[in-house]
Amino acid sequence: MSDWSMTLIWKRFNIFIQKGCWPGWARVIIMNNEFFDALSLLEKEKGVPADYLLEKIKAAIVIAVKRDFGGLEAVNVEIEPETRKFKVSIIKDVVDEVEDPVTQISVDEARKYNKKAQAGSPVEIKLEPKQFGRIAAQTAKHVIRQGIREGEREQILAQYESKLNEVVTAVVEKIDPRTGNATIEIDKNEAVLFKNEQLPGEVLTEGQRIKVYVADVLNSDKRCSLKVSRTHKDLVKRLFEMEVPEIYDGTVEVKAISREAGSRTKIAVYSKDENVDAVGACIGPKRSRVSNIVEELNGEKIDIVRYSEDPVEFISQALSPAEVVSVEILDGEARSCRVRVPDHQLSLAIGNKGQNAKLAARLTGYKIDIRPESGFFGEDEEE
Repeated sequence: MSDWSMTLIWKRFNIFIQKGCWPGWARVIIMNNEFFDALSLLEKEKGVPADYLLEKIKAAIVIAVKRDFGGLEAVNVEIEPETRKFKVSIIKDVVDEVEDPVTQISVDEARKYNKKAQAGSPVEIKLEPKQFGRIAAQTAKHVIRQGIREGEREQILAQYESKLNEVVTAVVEKIDPRTGNATIEIDKNEAVLFKNEQLPGEVLTEGQRIKVYVADVLNSDKRCSLKVSRTHKDLVKRLFEMEVPEIYDGTVEVKAISREAGSRTKIAVYSKDENVDAVGACIGPKRSRVSNIVEELNGEKIDIVRYSEDPVEFISQALSPAEVVSVEILDGEARSCRVRVPDHQLSLAIGNKGQNAKLAARLTGYKIDIRPESGFFGEDEEE
């Protein structure tokens, strides 16, 4: 909340509480109007519901009055937004002989507030604002301030949770030159994109617009914040959902993703409609759809493969762009297999530092032993 809003709302409330310098109820009603106007302004500015704030304010006044009246429990506070009026009263038991002046009142005194008051029944005593006292006002001020902050925090938390597991557009505000962490703005809220959640080799600049994946909402006692990432594999999935209408409407389904962020991603897709080519839909006309995603990911390579329930077919597809001669399932339960590829494509199938083989293994869930078609490794054919 801005300091200006907090000052305004408290000034309105403070004038109401400490009425001593304002003669007459007419002036109090004017202050009430200003107070409600301040609440409405706060609701528009920060999205904190006025009803929520009113409940907190009522609770604050109750606490203040209880303290000022020696711990009296029976306190009634009514705030009517429609008529824009406050009503604060205490309830005491009417008795013939007062033993506890905090909770009891004599019949004669009670009839000053209710001419029909009788011993054995309660009487409501309306308080004028000046009776709340300075201490009560300060107590209320603290509770109101806390309540407003809690309300604002709950609004932010709800807003954050609506973004969980989604891709959002962020603007880079600044880069910490020491850590490389980037402060980003998401819908007027700040978040930190840590260096290890940025793409390897990526150089962000102030003012740059980027897509980030909201991996978690962190809610602590002091504040709530977003955990955002550009390395999470589901970032790629969400980007495909945004670019490919067939994925968004459910015609094409993303079955699996494996990723080495900044370098290469493999994504397995399946079409529920035999008339729709899942791979072609993801690539798009003139590779437009996948190119947009590659550009967003700073040139990261993306292999789109056709998913199959047949593990032999799926493993063959997963090793793309290498050609596969044969796939032998060695142990179905242990999910291991042996793959043979043309000799000249062995290095392509394995990939730089084993990347292609590792991504294919993660994508399929199989341990993949890649061998050349010629048997270059000299393995025993009977094993």
